[in-house]
Amino acid sequence: MSSTITLLRPEIRQMKPYRSAEFIDGLVRLNANENPWRPPGDPTTAGLNRYPEPRPLTLATSLAAHYGVAPAQLLVTRGSSEAIDVVIRAFCRAGQDEVVICPPTFGMYETYAQIQGAPIRRIPLLREQGYAPDIPAILAQWTTATRLLFLCSPNNPTGNSVPVAQIHQLATALAGRGVVVLDAAYAEFAALDPTRELLEQHDNVVVLRTLSKALALAGVRCGALLARAELVTLLGCVLPPYTFPTLCAEAVQRCLEPAHAAEWQQRIGRIKAARDRLAAALAALPGIRRVWPSEANFLLVEVTDAARVVEATRRGGVLIRDFSWDPHLPDCIRITVGDPAENTQLLQALARP
Repeated sequence: MSSTITLLRPEIRQMKPYRSAEFIDGLVRLNANENPWRPPGDPTTAGLNRYPEPRPLTLATSLAAHYGVAPAQLLVTRGSSEAIDVVIRAFCRAGQDEVVICPPTFGMYETYAQIQGAPIRRIPLLREQGYAPDIPAILAQWTTATRLLFLCSPNNPTGNSVPVAQIHQLATALAGRGVVVLDAAYAEFAALDPTRELLEQHDNVVVLRTLSKALALAGVRCGALLARAELVTLLGCVLPPYTFPTLCAEAVQRCLEPAHAAEWQQRIGRIKAARDRLAAALAALPGIRRVWPSEANFLLVEVTDAARVVEATRRGGVLIRDFSWDPHLPDCIRITVGDPAENTQLLQALARP
């Protein structure tokens, strides 16, 4: 048993996976209390009258190939948000085991920790260093009750990536004491994807991925939790069977077909190029103080009057995200990179007096 496994809640370490009805393709299924007839309008291959696989093994195999890991290292989740919930529930006893977050960052880490009753330790990113993690503070404030460190890279909403060397440093320093959870939802838009490298070198790293961004499947809600196989098996005990719907699994399978790979790469390249053009155009507008560097599909923009900017874009038919309420993001808004027409509409709205 690895030292990371010992950090799991004792009851999770002792759990056995729920034994659902046996699933064997090609055999008549009279073991799951299903309806034998398809519903009207059923477009699926497998049939919506049948439960999906207890764990979508076919999909997991395809996703593992997509991310370059073994199938046993991957747990399919409903978006990466569900993976956040799974990790916190598995490692944190209510009122006892802490979670470290580094604001400003994705708000769901805090939300799921609150739901679980896990104490939250907040160690802010260093704004003057481009929103870099405060590694000395993280290590100095780690206690015997601390279990998880959430790092988002590229970070939402700031857009910057955490250097891989710093993630290695944290994982090494916390070996046997804590788990580094790397939320890599925007990794496809960055210069480097460290997923395989980190998983090969550390058993206390969990990587979260999603198909909502680069693969345009936000409406399907498909994510993946990647870790060492032994840990994935135990984390899977937290999820009930049949969690991933047949319609969604078949949609993802179609998108992951090798014939589409070149198109996805082309689209990612177009978004990155559009991001850079949009950043330059925004920086030239009055009222824009700073456009922060980004390796995601969005831009963090510091403005002179956030309320005015948000209202101007709304009048122009465009919604953007106001973060000026956050003390770590003074006067900041976040803008998602759209298609050329959408980006032009945004710029025109901002250029109006």
